Amino acid sequence: RYLRYAVAKLISCTMLAFCLSSSVALNLFGGKKPGRGTLYSDITQTIGNTPVVKISDKLNPYPVDVYAKCEFFNPLASVKDRLALAIIQDAEERGALKPGDTVVEATSGNTGIAVAMVCAQRGYDCVICMAEPFSVERRRLMRMLGAKVIVTPKAGKGTGMVRKAEELCAKHGWFLCHQFENEANWKFHEATTGPEILTDFSGKKLDYWVTGYGTGGTFNGAGRALKKERPDLKIILAEPEDAGLLASGIPTERLADGAPAGSHPAFKPHPIQGWTPDFIPKVLDDAPDQLNDELVPIPAASAIATAKALAAKEGLLTGISGGGTMWAALETAKTAPEGSVILAMLPDTGERYLSTPLFADIEADMNEEELEIATSTPSFQLVPGKEPV
Repeated sequence: RYLRYAVAKLISCTMLAFCLSSSVALNLFGGKKPGRGTLYSDITQTIGNTPVVKISDKLNPYPVDVYAKCEFFNPLASVKDRLALAIIQDAEERGALKPGDTVVEATSGNTGIAVAMVCAQRGYDCVICMAEPFSVERRRLMRMLGAKVIVTPKAGKGTGMVRKAEELCAKHGWFLCHQFENEANWKFHEATTGPEILTDFSGKKLDYWVTGYGTGGTFNGAGRALKKERPDLKIILAEPEDAGLLASGIPTERLADGAPAGSHPAFKPHPIQGWTPDFIPKVLDDAPDQLNDELVPIPAASAIATAKALAAKEGLLTGISGGGTMWAALETAKTAPEGSVILAMLPDTGERYLSTPLFADIEADMNEEELEIATSTPSFQLVPGKEPV
């Protein structure tokens, strides 16, 4: 009888411990079970389904709710992972890309990193053309992923790197992604990014959606999906104040394949890497008329300051483009009716910008405040000009 009692007690305690540990796990994971409940056959299957996170009143003091869709949760930390998978998958299905082929793209960096990732997974050779001013860490990441990176002169701007990519493909018979012209780009966003937002806001308000443009794929594709299901939704499109191509009203002249014939007259260099090349992309031009309700010019300094504020106040490490999009969202929040809900896209991670103005005033060495903390206790001090303690 005692043995039966002891066994019953042990089982009871074990079950209680399991329930408690499960309860703790559910609390740690926000009420969800730990793990994803599935196994992935390759890295490209993890692209998409990025989370939407609320911005607190530390950054948003207005009587509205502001959210961010965090595209840096993609495996190579940017929204361009979607584009790369879309274009390569589409080319494979059409028979335009075969085993042993070389894939080429012209890019400011994020698309190149994403294309290099997909090529590494699929087994294609990869050549990326990238203009000189873009951050060197992007070149290193692409090379780490096995790509060859061809750096083009600064004076050629975005059109220069596009011309170089076209020349290489014409000479060697390589496959050019054509991210700025390829409709697979925006169609993937119509099938994934837009529906993800609709699912996450199912049964909830969503009054404004804020995005910038690089190729225009997110705006065109996700915008179509959102407007179809929520026609009253207002879409805010942002572009750099220093490069108001859309604001100018001047169209981009195009070659037969839709690529730009030359540099846009309204373009000026700007620090919002990944946004607004020196031409209006065809993917952006192909968006339905009046898809956006408002066009907002983004001051470069405000984009940088907002990206820093997102990191310091929200723990959201995003790039200058993410800062620009959030600045537009917060500007919208100032005049939006009370109780409105605003969603902003955060396209990539701040780690892509270590050599850019975003990190210009962030030092690697300890500052005075850090040195004061370091010397407040007697051991393990590394003070400039003194022997280590």
